[in-house]
Amino acid sequence: MKVPEIPVNESERLKALSEYRILGTKPEQNYDDITKIASLTCETPIALLSLVDTDRQWFKSKVGVDVEETVRDWSFCAHAIHSPDPLIIEDALQDERFVDNPLVQGEPHIRLYAGFPLQNDQNHRIGTLCVIDRKPHGLTDIQYNVMESLARQAVSFLELRKRSIKLIESFCSLTEAGGIISTCSYCRKAKDTSGHWMHLDKYLSSRTNLNFSHGICDLCIEENFPDVLQAWKAEEQAKNKEESIHSR
Repeated sequence: MKVPEIPVNESERLKALSEYRILGTKPEQNYDDITKIASLTCETPIALLSLVDTDRQWFKSKVGVDVEETVRDWSFCAHAIHSPDPLIIEDALQDERFVDNPLVQGEPHIRLYAGFPLQNDQNHRIGTLCVIDRKPHGLTDIQYNVMESLARQAVSFLELRKRSIKLIESFCSLTEAGGIISTCSYCRKAKDTSGHWMHLDKYLSSRTNLNFSHGICDLCIEENFPDVLQAWKAEEQAKNKEESIHSR
């Protein structure tokens, strides 16, 4: 059995994995739907959302197996994370890397393995979405394309989880003055502990992970820029009139 090599960026990869704070969490419908669709689409009895940790692979979602993790040395997925391309083994008994693997010789008696890497925007591959069968075969083009889409969807859910955690932490970090921010009731500036006043968005950006973009709401345009609003309305009316003439 060939033990999977350690990626050259392993420390960064593990750090990226830890930022999702997903290991050891309870099952969630979003991820379970993905493995269910993968299993049904590829017509395989087993589908896993596998995350490769330091010395184990842990299953965030699983179809067809009862175990929640296996050792990393046995993991097909630990091989798959070395490339952005899917790792497809049509018959593990015919592959010298896996022929004597305990997961091939014993339960679940892997023959087909198709692992699609979970790669984030920083090119860290933290695990795979994979399907497994006890009989050798490949995937059709449609099955391949669906698996690619499902793997991207799984990464999207993970990224959403990470952003939500950061947002919660940002608000929780506002502990100054017992969590109360002193603001001016007229200009809405905020006062820091040194007594300096600054715009609220700058105050929050300096103390949290929040970022801001700026625009002008409809009410402020109407109140402060009536000439601009009138010009916009006139332009819109002229455009609608022209479209009405052309449609006749």
